[in-house]
Amino acid sequence: MPRSKKGKRGSGKPGVKNGVKGESGASDDELTSDILSPCSSASETTSVVEEGTGAEPVDEQTAQEETEDKLKQCIDNLMDKSAKTRLAALESLRQAFISRVLYDFLTGRRLTVGDCLERSLKKGSGEEQAAAATLFAQLCIQLGGGDEAEEGFKMLRPILTAILIDNSASITARQSCARALGMCCYVSAAEDGEDLVKSLALLESIFMSSYPSREGTLPIPKPGSAGLHGAALQAWSLLVTLCPASRLTVLLDLHLPKLQMCLQSNDVNYRIRVGETIALLVELGREIDEEFEVKDSESLCESLKSLATDGNKHRAKNDRRKQRSIFREVLHYIESEDFTEEKIRFGVESIYIDGWMRRHIYDAFKEILESGVRHHLQFNPLIRDIFGLGAPLILDPAVKANKISRFEKHLFNSAAFKARTKQRSKVRDKRADVM
Repeated sequence: MPRSKKGKRGSGKPGVKNGVKGESGASDDELTSDILSPCSSASETTSVVEEGTGAEPVDEQTAQEETEDKLKQCIDNLMDKSAKTRLAALESLRQAFISRVLYDFLTGRRLTVGDCLERSLKKGSGEEQAAAATLFAQLCIQLGGGDEAEEGFKMLRPILTAILIDNSASITARQSCARALGMCCYVSAAEDGEDLVKSLALLESIFMSSYPSREGTLPIPKPGSAGLHGAALQAWSLLVTLCPASRLTVLLDLHLPKLQMCLQSNDVNYRIRVGETIALLVELGREIDEEFEVKDSESLCESLKSLATDGNKHRAKNDRRKQRSIFREVLHYIESEDFTEEKIRFGVESIYIDGWMRRHIYDAFKEILESGVRHHLQFNPLIRDIFGLGAPLILDPAVKANKISRFEKHLFNSAAFKARTKQRSKVRDKRADVM
């Protein structure tokens, strides 16, 4: 990844010799454990108790410095000659990225991390490529969708694209690249929309291979292809929520009829993804045109009813239950425009998931951030802005200072961020509760 004019490389030094695990001699597991110890954010806690019996509490700054030293070691290990060491470092950083907000730490090291991820994507095994792509998506979220994230996306998009369209590449790696392309484009899409158009077309080229032929028959899926198509469709659905009305009209006419036929797919997870995407597209269609109607709606509702009551004993019990639950929701929305509202709590706050667009956006972030999504809802200004939550709440006067305010200043002084905020205005829902 080329050196940027907008930032400097961090203090992490490349070239760790093979087999050397850092100055402290810590193992990979110890590094991960230390990084994930209870010192994840200045806004969460003011002290950390050191490991060991009778240890004295250390102040917040000392704990933060120790954590950053561990993170620096992980970044160094990304350049190790040992694939095992690199994978362990990717995993440690993944866990750190989902469990805390690290903008201040990463903003000066983003180029170093980006270079390492580019190397892993180009030369690593399928497992390493998948891990690197996921970490890159998390990095873009950490950088807050500003110029840094946009620059990083433009640099790594070619290699992510190359892996995604390579039929000989690992299916797992291709799935991770699809998700990364969708998420990174979503949080860093340029105002002119060029990145959005290119990413939509690329993802379409992947999942449209699951579409029926002119004769109306579905293709015989290759091993693992349903998972790839589902990942591409989910990423595409996320980007569709950013499209203007003129573009949406074209997409609805092109994809709704084809997706309806994909409800007959043999893969339960892909069927569910297709059903959720149909519901999203119908919701978006109704937003831009109050009189919007699904073509051949009777046939669609019949397919949805069949899936909502499917009792096929050849399917796993959990699959049947999950399928019936989702398709009951989809059918109910198509027929009556009602959506079963869901309340998600984090800290003393909560958000309402009250529509398919909001659910798709939340699910996409949850896919990338996993168990850390609630933490990021609480402390990450980018995600809080997307969901209309405002600035992060500072509940402890002792930790009101520095890092979050610096992050917010970065976001709200960024012209690119303001453009994206305006573009996402329809996504916002001000009904955010404080319990």
